[in-house]
Amino acid sequence: MSDLITFTDVVSGYGALTILNGLSFTVRKGEITLLIGPNGAGKSTVLKTFFGLVAPRSGTITLHGRDVSRLAPADKLRQGVAFVPQGRNLFGSLSLLHNLELGGVTLPRADRAVRMEEVLDRFPALRERLHSAASSLSGGEQKQLEIARALLLRPSVLLIDEPSIGLSPIVSQAVFRLLRTLADGGTSVLMVEQNVKSALGVADRVLLLESGRLTLDTPAAKLLDDPDLNRIFLGKSASKPQPEETSC
Repeated sequence: MSDLITFTDVVSGYGALTILNGLSFTVRKGEITLLIGPNGAGKSTVLKTFFGLVAPRSGTITLHGRDVSRLAPADKLRQGVAFVPQGRNLFGSLSLLHNLELGGVTLPRADRAVRMEEVLDRFPALRERLHSAASSLSGGEQKQLEIARALLLRPSVLLIDEPSIGLSPIVSQAVFRLLRTLADGGTSVLMVEQNVKSALGVADRVLLLESGRLTLDTPAAKLLDDPDLNRIFLGKSASKPQPEETSC
């Protein structure tokens, strides 16, 4: 498969704190690429840097072969990139319908109506609760709504950070199956997920980060069968105190 996204020697961080240290990797079209590693390794920072929430200090990021290193999030959306961050990111007092409409606010009204039907066909449980407040939804339904809102733009790339957090195992598996379906349909998914074994079951490739550098790039199926999976996931820095991953 062709490379869709390329990071080349990317350095990025927050203020004086450097998180990504000359990071290089690729993401291929129509695959789920899973980012793993210990807390503070830079997994979430990869997503934020690619989406434009954190500006790279040096290095190059390309999408479809074009340099997008300095594009703002709004420009990334227009380039077909959608981001579902960690935690709940909904307007709780607004209805599901209004939350979805806000996700498609840049679309012409006619296009928005068509795409709303597309995503509601994919999420029938949301259609049944369309006029309910988003805050009244279960954790799994809220995550479905976040993904549905992102899909309104028909993204070619979906960035998703910890999709299973706070969800039951059954709901988590349903979310992972949905991501697999999206990838099989041609959407490239770049995912950060602590529930490594479940995520490996749907991922194509795994990138292991440690201290902001790539230390392993391997097929997911190969890593799933590795008896030392926990050691690989934790990395050499597992014994050292790590910063919270919510900012890295």
